[in-house]
Amino acid sequence: MSQRARTRPEGSEQALSEAYDTALLDLDGVVYAGGNAIAHAVDSLATAREGGMHLAYVTNNALRTPDAVAEHLTELGIPTGPDDVITSAQAVARLISEQVPAGSRVLVIGGEGLRVALRERGLEPVESADDDPAAVVQGFGGPDLPWGRFAEASYAVARGVPWFASNTDLTIPSGRGIAPGNGAGVEVVRIATGADPQVAGKPLPPMHRETILRTGAERPLVVGDRLDTDIEGAFNGEVDSLLVLTGVTDGAQLLAAPPQHRPTYVDADLRGMLTGQPEVTEEGEGFRRGGWTAKAGKERLELDGDGEALDGLRALCAAAWTAAGEGVCELDADKALARLGL
Repeated sequence: MSQRARTRPEGSEQALSEAYDTALLDLDGVVYAGGNAIAHAVDSLATAREGGMHLAYVTNNALRTPDAVAEHLTELGIPTGPDDVITSAQAVARLISEQVPAGSRVLVIGGEGLRVALRERGLEPVESADDDPAAVVQGFGGPDLPWGRFAEASYAVARGVPWFASNTDLTIPSGRGIAPGNGAGVEVVRIATGADPQVAGKPLPPMHRETILRTGAERPLVVGDRLDTDIEGAFNGEVDSLLVLTGVTDGAQLLAAPPQHRPTYVDADLRGMLTGQPEVTEEGEGFRRGGWTAKAGKERLELDGDGEALDGLRALCAAAWTAAGEGVCELDADKALARLGL
C-alpha cells in the first residue's frame, strides 16, 4: 500500500466502529486523564465492543506492565485483559531481541514494565554497566527514578554498548500538570555520550509492527489525541486515524498540522467512533461541511456558517490544509477558532 498524504478530512458512511475491525486506542488524553475516565469514554467503548469491534490499548508509557494497565482500565469500567494492552516496552524488547543473542543481559534504565517485557523475550535485566550488558534500554521510570540511573546508562553507552529507547516523548501528563517524559531522560544520556538510541515507540514503525502482531488487526483505526505520536504513527503505518479533542491537541495545532500529522477523521471525543463521518465536500473555491463553508482567500482563511462548531473545524481544516499545500494564504487560526467558539 502506498502512503497517502492527507489533504483534507475524510468521511465514512458507516459508523467507524463498524467500518474498522480494531481500534488502536491511546490511553492518556483519550480514555483517561489523570487516572480518571474521560467523559463518554466508558460508554462509547462499551458500545463499540458490543458491536464487535476489538479494542486494543496502545501506550508509549513503558513504566507499567500490561497487567497493571488492564487492571486500571477494568477498575474504570472498561473490561480489559493484559493481552489487549500493547506498550512501547514490548516493542523495544522485541527490537533488542532481534539484535542480541537469546539470554543476553540488558541494562535497564526504567521501571517494571521494561523488565517484564525483556523477560518475555528471553533477555535478562541487569542494573549496572559493570554487569557486562549486551544492550542498554531506557524507558520512563516515573518521578522517583534516581538521577544516577542516567549516569549508569551513560557509562555503558560510552563503552560502545548498543542503546535502545522505548520512546522519546519529551513530556508526559500527570495529575498535577505536564512532567518530563522519557525523551527528556534520553536527552540527558545523549548529551553525556553524543550517541543516539534506536527508538521503538510511536510514531516509529517498531511500535506499529508490535501492535499489528499482537492484535492481528486487518482494518485498524488509530485513535489518539497527539499529532506527533498517534497521528504520525498512523501515517507511517499507512492506516486511518481518528483524532479526539480531549487531550493535548487543540484546534489551532490541528489547523497548522503538516501532512504527516493530519488525521483521517476528527471528533470531539470517543463518541465519534459510534457515528458515520460525513464527507467534507468541495464547493466552488472552498469546502463545505454541515452548516459551514471555508475557503482560502488571498491573505487568510475565510469561514462562514452557523452550524455545529465541529463541522466548521472540519471544513476549516480542509481549506487550511489545501492552502498550506499551495502556499497561497496566511493561517489566521486564532480568529477562525474564535468564530467557532473554540
